[in-house]
Amino acid sequence: MSIVRSDLIDDGEAWPWPLELRVDRRARRLKLRIDADRRRLVLTCPLRSSRRAALHWANGQREWAQRAIAEIPESQPIAPGTVIPFEGGGIRIEWDAGASRTPTLHGEVLVCGGPEESFETRILRWLKVVALERLSADTVDAAALAGVTVASVRVGDAGTRWGSCSSAGAIRYNWRLVMAPQHVRRWVVAHEVAHRVHMNHGPEFKALEARLFGPGVDAARAELRRLSPRLKGIGRRL
Repeated sequence: MSIVRSDLIDDGEAWPWPLELRVDRRARRLKLRIDADRRRLVLTCPLRSSRRAALHWANGQREWAQRAIAEIPESQPIAPGTVIPFEGGGIRIEWDAGASRTPTLHGEVLVCGGPEESFETRILRWLKVVALERLSADTVDAAALAGVTVASVRVGDAGTRWGSCSSAGAIRYNWRLVMAPQHVRRWVVAHEVAHRVHMNHGPEFKALEARLFGPGVDAARAELRRLSPRLKGIGRRL
């Protein structure tokens, strides 16, 4: 992988973010995407492609890149009084010096005590714990339906992936799924559990994914794509 300085690309007009060039032997065509977490543009090229031709093509996507970056929602810090998405709805998070340090959900209000300077840390920790609980339960249900076992379930905060499944049966999800609607979360679970049988995205995989999730796979995928920028901005300072 090589990094291309944005001010050396062609006409001296600065790119909005640095451009990163990646050569991928599996790639069949040029692809430009936004990596909001790292604030850069990623240009993926086939193994034998011309670097000069790839950069020339990327320059033709400059206006698209500028629009896409402009449409990225601003990051939203976790602060008392703010409303954050939770399982498709919204909850207001409040700080109460006399309340427990462990956040407690009262209807649509999440109350947390303890030092105010570490308020965000405790809220994020609570969200990750709840995410693991929800995703673990969903995974158990989907695995039972598929007739497979799962070695482990963990949560993390991958920049571009909502879930992954290893050949050994270890599944890892993005904890931010707990903020998405429940049916969207269940689709990601169905997708990863289906990989316990098929480590590809072929017809048999898609049939199993649909059986585990039910109707509406394409709609759930599209909904997560639409929600993704906002969910990934919660508690993240870009």
